[in-house]
Amino acid sequence: MNRLFVAYKPTGVSSNFFLTQLKRKYKTKKAGFSGTLDPFAKGVLLIGIGSYTKLFRFLNKTPKIYRATLWLGAKSDTLDSEMIEDVELLKEFDEADVLRVIKSLEGELEYEPPIFSAKQINGQRAYDLARAGKEFTLNKINSTIYETKLISYCHPFVTFEATVSEGTYIRSLGLITANKLGVKYGALSALERLSEGQFRYNDEKPLEVRESLNIKQNFYLGNSDNLRYGRVLALDDLENKEDGHYWLDSGSFISIINVANREVNYELGRIEC
Repeated sequence: MNRLFVAYKPTGVSSNFFLTQLKRKYKTKKAGFSGTLDPFAKGVLLIGIGSYTKLFRFLNKTPKIYRATLWLGAKSDTLDSEMIEDVELLKEFDEADVLRVIKSLEGELEYEPPIFSAKQINGQRAYDLARAGKEFTLNKINSTIYETKLISYCHPFVTFEATVSEGTYIRSLGLITANKLGVKYGALSALERLSEGQFRYNDEKPLEVRESLNIKQNFYLGNSDNLRYGRVLALDDLENKEDGHYWLDSGSFISIINVANREVNYELGRIEC
């Protein structure tokens, strides 16, 4: 069975554990997800079953929208509620100042990722090193923050939404927000992914693959049997001959190809639709 759909992961379980539950539900052994959510987080998780697991890198998954609640004054090495060590009591801020800081996040942003993250250092995950108490330094990363919204401010909790580029750490945005308000510590008490690109939760209804791809459609003008049997394709038989990734429609299946240096190569095998 091939199936592409959006699931909704609850808080308190890992993405892998949730995937195992979905495999049982849909009676399949071959399934995968795109865009891991921490156990602490909940929300949209893009699921592929069967050969559709090959399509994740060709799907329209950006920008992503998150809703988060920041707990001002909460000290946590994980920057979320998992490892809160202490909470500083703070005076209440003017809501206009909170809004100003939230909006100031918009644009290109350079920052340090959380030490409890999946970043690799000499082949080891940062969160493994952090849990072992080892000291290390992470390189700064760059993200694009397309839009931010202040949803509510009920001291000491700030709930906001952020539309961001792929790979953005919302936990870091929370800490940056706290620091800009003059607060040393801040941790997320809640995090929800509302969407990945065009994908939102819709009761796990199957997605139309052709409408989900973020690469252009091309048209093969040669013998259709060449596509059907995976034969070598000639560049002159393509309508669009520019370098890039494309998908070709063959009725009951699609093929994804890569055009480079006047050669046409199959990026994936035949994907039935």
